[in-house]
Amino acid sequence: MATTTAMEHKTLAVARFLECFTEAEARARASGRAWLLPARQEAMDRFTALGFPTTKDEDWRFTNVAPIIQTVFRPAPDDPRAVEERALERFTFAGLAAPRLVFVNGRFSPTLSTLAGLPPGVRAQSLAEAVVNDRSALEGHLARHADIQRDAFAALNTAMMEDGAFIALPRGIVLERPIHILYVSVPGAEPAAVHPRTLIVAGENSQAAIVEDYVSLGEGITFTNALTELVVGDGSVIQHYAIERESPQAFHIGTLRSQQGRSSNVTSHSLLLGGSLVRRNLNPVLAGEGAECMINGLFMAKGQQHMDNYMLVEHVSPHCDSRQFFKGILDDKAHGVFHGRIVVHKDAQKTDAKQTNMNLLLSEEAQIDTKPQLEIYADDVKCTHGATVGQIDDDAIFYLRARGIPHASAKALLLFAFAGEMLQRMKVEPIRRQLEALVRQWVPQGNLLEGL
Repeated sequence: MATTTAMEHKTLAVARFLECFTEAEARARASGRAWLLPARQEAMDRFTALGFPTTKDEDWRFTNVAPIIQTVFRPAPDDPRAVEERALERFTFAGLAAPRLVFVNGRFSPTLSTLAGLPPGVRAQSLAEAVVNDRSALEGHLARHADIQRDAFAALNTAMMEDGAFIALPRGIVLERPIHILYVSVPGAEPAAVHPRTLIVAGENSQAAIVEDYVSLGEGITFTNALTELVVGDGSVIQHYAIERESPQAFHIGTLRSQQGRSSNVTSHSLLLGGSLVRRNLNPVLAGEGAECMINGLFMAKGQQHMDNYMLVEHVSPHCDSRQFFKGILDDKAHGVFHGRIVVHKDAQKTDAKQTNMNLLLSEEAQIDTKPQLEIYADDVKCTHGATVGQIDDDAIFYLRARGIPHASAKALLLFAFAGEMLQRMKVEPIRRQLEALVRQWVPQGNLLEGL
């Protein structure tokens, strides 16, 4: 009996998504979303031409997406009754009554969402609704920034996008509370795929914190291919949080593309915990003079999880600063990847960029591939990068044990301290507290930290 080759798997997978696209196209024509079809068709044509990436592609050198290609995915079922409100209680932030948009299997759920308390002029709604009712608010931004020419998964998301979150902040607004976007996957009997799209448009001199949270209810194979376009006006200050805590069987590709105006400031935090194969793409574009960006990421993998962090920071204009801090903790047979790339364009004089990646391996079978990279086309810049890989310091363990702390507690304390540096950069306290609790749950013997 003939076996299916890798190329045949790839061709079949592209064909299956093309079939799903045809079905989605028919729904779009029938629901008032036909104006998006040219952009979606262009994206599908590009995805078909690119195909899925392979390890021969430099940007995917350390990550094999064959498990995604070889799985037959169907569109996730659209059943708002699949989730009860009490099932989401563990995903709230204690002490923070944040406005929340909830999406179940990629579809907006009005009954599970709570949007009370938003200041006048702030829009937080379903993207599908906005596409139908407010084309003018989207047309200048939606599918204008994501790089579908280079990124096959961005092209696939653009082709398949039907729903997601749309947030628009008027000029000068300052949000006192974050907006929480909760994407819930409910695994079924068959592997299912969703392609949530998030568009955030921050007007000049606005300030806000936005949380994207990807979770699973139950076990099963799912594929989340998420893409966020963040458009930041001149002088705006935006904190963006991305939390990935899906089931151990989940595949997750998440992309954040941010476009920054003059003197804007963006802080991007990410915490990766769940999933079988996870890839987080970060592509900030410092397009306006004097823009600043900080990327702060923590990934923690065990078992046979694979977590890939890919970063492309583009300095386009002069006098822009960027800082990238990533830490990874890997146990068992987990595989981690950090690929950080800073590109300084020829007009981006006076650039100041720094990139740091630090990793801890808790097992002899755990593996990390790290590749910091600089591409500099300007001659008056200050750029540095560095990466370290190591294990828990035995001297530090001895120091703590000499002060009466048991070995297991000492190890847990050191791991939490290693991760804690990343968590301390998160300025919204209720969010930080919950993420600290998630890290304690992950750390071996982390329950011992409660009394320390």
